[in-house]
Amino acid sequence: MSERPLHDIPHKDPVSGQSLYVSELTCDDSGVVIRGRFAIPKYSRLEPEQAAFLEAFLRCRGVLSCVERELGISYPTVRNRLDALLEALGLPPARDESPKRDRSERTKKIIEQLERGEITPEEAKKRIREGVRK
Repeated sequence: MSERPLHDIPHKDPVSGQSLYVSELTCDDSGVVIRGRFAIPKYSRLEPEQAAFLEAFLRCRGVLSCVERELGISYPTVRNRLDALLEALGLPPARDESPKRDRSERTKKIIEQLERGEITPEEAKKRIREGVRK
């Protein structure tokens, strides 16, 4: 059979925005057709930016400072994108149980919110103080 270009599998209904499933698989060579309800693999459901981040992460063998250089983004942005990627894949991030590390992560997130103008300096100061007491 003739080779036709393959397209990426859409994972959302363009009308309703709901999830799609694959209902038919075809082999052009043998003509075999398999019908059923097949889930779209979770990695195929990633947004293009998330897929590009995952590829960079794999090329860098998980070294976040390498991802930072390769994508030209800050280390906190790399961490945030990694957390978002884990969430999109339904994978809970492994946590360092160190209270100091948790406090540091909370502080970084508060500073990022402040930089984006989402909170005032007073609110940032209050949230950081509350985090230190915990």
